Amino acid sequence: MADILHRIGVQKSSPDAVYSALTTLDGLAGWWAQNTAGDTGVGGVIEFRFGPGGIDMAVRELVPGKLVCWEVTGGPDEWIGTAVRWDLRQDGDYTIVIFAHQGWREPCEFMHHCSTKWATFLMSLKQLLETGEGAPDPRDVSISDWH
Repeated sequence: MADILHRIGVQKSSPDAVYSALTTLDGLAGWWAQNTAGDTGVGGVIEFRFGPGGIDMAVRELVPGKLVCWEVTGGPDEWIGTAVRWDLRQDGDYTIVIFAHQGWREPCEFMHHCSTKWATFLMSLKQLLETGEGAPDPRDVSISDWH
């Protein structure tokens, strides 16, 4: 198994504000995919739609201001059954976001692509919380086409 791991610090924002950006449709549409729908509560499924396709995330665990866990139930074959985890904590003037996309069957070129895209979307999350304006799909940073 292999994991994608990232860490960012968000200024001018509390763990509760970051949690809200990860657990509300408006928040998610503000930094990841403008075309977002579904149920963001535990047991619900969030549907993210992008130009090349979509991803469905089942919400597995929520701890307000601390933790968000999803399981991928729809999307690219390499993603099915993987978990996306967000751990949040305050550290001085920053909310620290520890991100993990866990359980990849093996490292592959698509995993490298996704790691870079996750990094761009984490910067979009940071930008949304610090400035009020994120860069979700379709306004995200393009790194390359993936087919």
